[in-house]
Amino acid sequence: MEKDSVIIVSGGMDSITLLYDMKDRIALGISFDYGSNHNAREIPFAELHCKRLGIKHITIRLDFMHQYFKSSLLDGADAIPEGHYAADNMKSTVVPFRNGIMLSIAAGIAESHGLKNVLIANHGGDHTIYPDCRPEFIQAMNEATKAGTYVDVSVLAPYTNITKADIARRGKQLGIDYSETWSCYKGGEKHCGKCGTCVERKEALAEAGIEDTTEYE
Repeated sequence: MEKDSVIIVSGGMDSITLLYDMKDRIALGISFDYGSNHNAREIPFAELHCKRLGIKHITIRLDFMHQYFKSSLLDGADAIPEGHYAADNMKSTVVPFRNGIMLSIAAGIAESHGLKNVLIANHGGDHTIYPDCRPEFIQAMNEATKAGTYVDVSVLAPYTNITKADIARRGKQLGIDYSETWSCYKGGEKHCGKCGTCVERKEALAEAGIEDTTEYE
């Protein structure tokens, strides 16, 4: 299969699953360091898996986001709310238009390398609080990247309408060891087990029938 895609790969469960799912099409993995609490814990896993698959990986620093954007993800571990994603307090973890910025950069890199697609691993569970994960956003960005590039770069988001548990089931089929991924927004030595993304991780692994070997505090 022709390698025609770049992937935005954070090092979390979803993007690592997509990396393995679409590995035959991926020419380049791109991680973005925007100064969040957990970037330093996530990105080494993105590098590890890309290296393992023989896929070139780059990390792009977006320092301006940490400097100018407002989000609890950028304000230190103590600012991260605990509880379930369904709770209103989780809206503080939104980094405004993060996926829009990353997709725009990735589309420019794709065109620069003559590649046709940008892969992103947003999923159905993100829709409630993250506007830049919703189907209408992905559709709009896809139209924008096609209209704004000579090679008609497309945004491919195959997990948009499935759950994180569905993604975990796919990872199970692919033989992914999820202990080699990072979820926790607090970014400590171990997963906190209490923030929204830790709770979601636990639920998804349990629902998919995968033993959770994550080290929690």
